[in-house]
Amino acid sequence: MSSREDFKSFIPSKKIIPELTIKAVLVGALLAIVLGSANAYLGLYAGLTVSAAIPGAVMAFALLKPFKGTILEVNIGMMGAAAGEALAAGVIFTIPAMVLLGTWSEIHYFETTIVAFLGGILGVLWMVPLRRALIIKTDLPFPEGVAVAAVLTTTVGDESSTKEGESGSGVSSIWLMTGVLLAALFKFGQVALQTFSGAIHGIIDIGKFSIGGREESGVFYGGIASSPALLGVGWIIGPRIASFVFVGGLLGWVILAPLIALATGLPTPGTESQIKDALAFGAGNFEAGSLIWGFYNIWGDFIRYVGVGAMVVGGLYTIFKLRTNLSQGLREAIVGITGGQVAAKKRTDQDMNFKFVFLLIGALTIPVFILYGWVSSQWVVSGIMAVFAILFAFIASAIAGYMAGLLGSSNNPISGVTVSVLLITSLILLGFGLSGNVGAYGVAILIAAVICCAAAISGDVLQSLTCGQMIGATPKNQQIAEMIGVLAAAPVLALVVSALDQAYHIGSTNLPAPQAFLMAGIVKGVLGGEMVWPFVLAGAVLAFVLILIDLPVLPVAIGIYLPFTLVVPIFGGGIVRHITNKFITRKYGSAEEEQISEWELAIKQTDVKPKEKIIRTGLLLTAGLIAGEALMGVVVAFLIIGGINLAIFEYPPIWPGLLLWIFIAVLLAYIPLREIFANDEQEKK
Repeated sequence: MSSREDFKSFIPSKKIIPELTIKAVLVGALLAIVLGSANAYLGLYAGLTVSAAIPGAVMAFALLKPFKGTILEVNIGMMGAAAGEALAAGVIFTIPAMVLLGTWSEIHYFETTIVAFLGGILGVLWMVPLRRALIIKTDLPFPEGVAVAAVLTTTVGDESSTKEGESGSGVSSIWLMTGVLLAALFKFGQVALQTFSGAIHGIIDIGKFSIGGREESGVFYGGIASSPALLGVGWIIGPRIASFVFVGGLLGWVILAPLIALATGLPTPGTESQIKDALAFGAGNFEAGSLIWGFYNIWGDFIRYVGVGAMVVGGLYTIFKLRTNLSQGLREAIVGITGGQVAAKKRTDQDMNFKFVFLLIGALTIPVFILYGWVSSQWVVSGIMAVFAILFAFIASAIAGYMAGLLGSSNNPISGVTVSVLLITSLILLGFGLSGNVGAYGVAILIAAVICCAAAISGDVLQSLTCGQMIGATPKNQQIAEMIGVLAAAPVLALVVSALDQAYHIGSTNLPAPQAFLMAGIVKGVLGGEMVWPFVLAGAVLAFVLILIDLPVLPVAIGIYLPFTLVVPIFGGGIVRHITNKFITRKYGSAEEEQISEWELAIKQTDVKPKEKIIRTGLLLTAGLIAGEALMGVVVAFLIIGGINLAIFEYPPIWPGLLLWIFIAVLLAYIPLREIFANDEQEKK
């Protein structure tokens, strides 16, 4: 496989075309506001956000097409969209916890805006010296970056492209559109119309066991989210990484959770919202739903902390493994700061001025310090914690960026990184003697909020920079565009979260804010002395064992931390890719691309060899699946915000969704390989 150092981008580095233009920046700022607002609601309502890189690229293309926007201008517009969505995740996972803990009686507009702005800018700035280390110097797949590049080169292209809709190889953009339509219609039917369920849950009772003089049921849980996008992610990351994520899921959900359920008994829903959740889990069957609810409760209270412990150790070990690349990037930065000579770089390798970046990072310590001091009135502690926040934002951004490169931004457990940060922050504050009071809770949340916004932004920045590297964008222009997106989104997000709180009340059944509840629980747990430390330590020990036997830690940790329903479809995509590789090996001797990487395949327009054509077709189809589901997720978010209810069933049927999902999986296996099957048929005749 050719080195990423020598990668030949879609737009050559020596070619200059319009990029950071006023129209591209304005489109980026608009999309940052629109997609950031939609995702703020979606995250507070459903506990997840939709990565805006692909929807942003499609929307930027649509808005810039009448103005003859170039592929690099569309890419700049996409950067703004990605910034708004990522910042929304950082804000909604943390700031609502201030209300839930009683530190604030309502969302404070000014403080929320400052936190979002400081965290977002920090995330962009720290990714400047880390860009080469994480994108160029690793072999991380960056699934969404690859997908966005495939979308842009196939839809926008450039003046040298061959006739519209088809490259010189005959790899048609129809497969991209097929994926988009399939996933979008699927998502609309599932979420907006509620004609079928988006996830299937099952529970098996294997009988009674005598534990400590009492009888408890032995139960096993299984589930799957019928998500075309996750199927696509699994296909892109490949069978190996998908398998490690699945192993983590099995460890958490099939081994640890049943043992805890046996030892303690399954919790039962008591409150109105818990009963409502149990009915949803059981598709109207309360008895089955309450068992599944109990299982999820055990995962939320215990198992995910095992994932957090493994994530902390795995993340730090990843940074240690990347130390050579990171130090090289920082050495280049120091040379730039001290005014030394750095070799002239080609356009596609030019970052923002390192001297300016580090001066700005240092300068941000002052407003962070003032913010913490203002909220807590503990000025000495605030000074120390401001420096901690700035430095820890670097570590959290590096870990979050690496995980985004591994699994994509949509599946990047930012809340897991934030939990890790919150644990460490709360312990430090505990060391300073701040415990058990509402003021201490608030300081802990605000410190974590700045770092969480930085970590959330970093994943999207890296996906977008990866796409830029592939299509031939200028990193400096992309970094500026991302900062403009942060500036546009930060003031609006505070308004949106405040308005949603006033309309629905954070913590109510209409706006449950699950991640914020988790953050509030952790702060209370550590500073109030109720934390489940044995599970965090168990995860850390597991990570050390995986390191000793030379297995990747983060995919396993992510598998433990994520709901099992998300792990299974990722593994399903990995299985489909394994089958594809087997057929390619049988026909051509090897499934590996000896001379060409998936980066090159995603943007390649001409002279695609038969083996490459199979992978490129798969890449376009999976890019479409990811794009279609993400786009429709944003559309449905706006429908929800507008109060438009199109639901047909309160508890939609389960099996239609699974059957349709299996059909899409079969298509993903068949479409790239169809020519092999056709040739085999010809040979038989």
